[in-house]
Amino acid sequence: MVFSFFHDWTFVAAVLAVLPPFLSFLTIVVFARPWPRLSAGLSIAAISLSLVSAVSLLLLQWMRGPVTYMGTWLVSSNIRIPFGFLLDPTALLMLTIVAVIALLVQVYSLGYMEGDPGFSRYYAFQSLFAGAMLSLSISSSMVQLYVFWELVGLSSYLLIGFWYEKFSATEAGKKASVMTRLGDICLFLGILLVLLNFGNLNIQDLNSPRVAERMSPTLITFCALLIFGGIVGKSAQFPLLTWLPDAMEGPTPVSALLHSATMVAAGAFLFARLFPFMSQSAAAMTVFLSIGGITMVLASTMAIVERDLKKVWAFSTVSQLGYMIMGLGAGSYFAGFFHLSTHAAFKALLFLCSGVWIHYYETNDMFEIAARNGRRFKIPMTCMVLAAASLSGVPPLSGFFSKETILDALASGHNPAWLLLGLAGAFLTPYYAFRAVFIILFPKKIGKDESVGQNSPVPSGPMAERSRGIYWAMAAPLLILACIVLVLGFFKIPLEEFLTVQPIPPGGHEWLFYVSMAFVLSGLGLAWVEFGRRGAGQVGFFERIAPLRALFAERWYLDHFYRLVLKLVVYKTFANITTRNDRQVIDGSIDALCSSTVETGGILSRLQSGLVRYNFLVMFVTLALLALWGYFL
Repeated sequence: MVFSFFHDWTFVAAVLAVLPPFLSFLTIVVFARPWPRLSAGLSIAAISLSLVSAVSLLLLQWMRGPVTYMGTWLVSSNIRIPFGFLLDPTALLMLTIVAVIALLVQVYSLGYMEGDPGFSRYYAFQSLFAGAMLSLSISSSMVQLYVFWELVGLSSYLLIGFWYEKFSATEAGKKASVMTRLGDICLFLGILLVLLNFGNLNIQDLNSPRVAERMSPTLITFCALLIFGGIVGKSAQFPLLTWLPDAMEGPTPVSALLHSATMVAAGAFLFARLFPFMSQSAAAMTVFLSIGGITMVLASTMAIVERDLKKVWAFSTVSQLGYMIMGLGAGSYFAGFFHLSTHAAFKALLFLCSGVWIHYYETNDMFEIAARNGRRFKIPMTCMVLAAASLSGVPPLSGFFSKETILDALASGHNPAWLLLGLAGAFLTPYYAFRAVFIILFPKKIGKDESVGQNSPVPSGPMAERSRGIYWAMAAPLLILACIVLVLGFFKIPLEEFLTVQPIPPGGHEWLFYVSMAFVLSGLGLAWVEFGRRGAGQVGFFERIAPLRALFAERWYLDHFYRLVLKLVVYKTFANITTRNDRQVIDGSIDALCSSTVETGGILSRLQSGLVRYNFLVMFVTLALLALWGYFL
């Protein structure tokens, strides 16, 4: 349905869902930057208004069909590019997820970023990101979505490199920007190809059966693969997966918001958004399934040897995004999008729990956190155990329901190799997740200044009240996310009815529950033996095999390969060609022009030497030449 822009409260709610964060960003940058508390208040108020509007739209949508608000943005010949809002179940659920996570992260940041000199700038960037991501979620056309897609990328660059005084942070921001741009180029080419051949970039039209009437199967496959290139970049899929762990150089709340729950999930969201179009090509779906499976396994192996707590969850994010792509690639729209929803809660919870330790101990090393008795922080420790269990697929937590849905979709396919890959992920995930949990929960050595009996998570003394306030500003969002992790899985059937209109019948794989739980418990048991039990050396099986440890620690040497390509192709080829062109063609032509100008000036300067005899000579020669010219003419 298409409505007019005005006299409709649904449209007003859609505007209020996306506009306040942009206004907050502009207000903070122009007026409120000298006042940190005012900046934080504006940003939190703006995202709170967005959340209220998003929930209102979600409840309204639950009772009626999709609503579209569209106006013409650009017109050229037969091509028409719209701009507006597409309010359907996929968009509104994503809108609500983004608003919830963004609000909790901004409240958490009141404690984590307390006293930071860039406090106002941080909240300005948070508002910019929230506005871009909310707008991306309900965009009605691919061009509009691409505009906010790039704005999300800009926000990510600004937040990853927020502490720009650190060289590693600026390098991580540049790496993320360059690698995601590679994918964005593919996405842009795919959009152009669809526009030239279909003549319409409206998302609803692109998902309609009419596409098959105007585009050949080969062309649809090619366009789907190009669009998937953007998904690979944004969601850190193979081979562009190494930027995400380095992006942990930003503040921990940034990692929770951008790099687990929303920004990197934009790739999986785009896949779900265009699922009817993408699924028209069986060949492309096989490629998607392969990329998701490879990414899931590679990232899991990288996580099992990592000491940096944030990077463990970063590799986990890459792996779980691969799981989402596998579910979507297997043909189950609901499986992929449901796992995106549950993952947003438990992964944000894992990052925010880690942030409490990082804030107080100023280290990311899980062994050092354990040695300093990090388990005395009761709320983060309890919430991390809960979130890790959900990540691992332990029932009855939300992650269990979404992972079982994906495994059921993989089991329904014709190739059992995909199910085996999924089960491998079911084994590796609890292993690396509880490796981190057991290392912190059961420290082998506790420093003298961090006694086991010390239960207070905040210091005593004159700063105690202030520290307690900071702690609870961070702890309150953890408790809310923990409640979401506990209950979200029980909404599987209502969400399935909401997202797919007609619920998908069970796949008839009752045996799969027992098989998957065997793999989950095996991974958890191995983690307990190696890291949790009394007398455990806390050195994993894979870490004892030097070649495997080096392979996983070096990220399967993907970054080494990229450096080699840069050295051979960019530096030694393109850089040499452009350097020669600069020196020989550009500089050479300018030098030649300058030399000829100097020489000509030297010749002409002799005509004005100031000597009388030379002047008479020039006059005589000139008159003689004129006389000869007149005589012979």
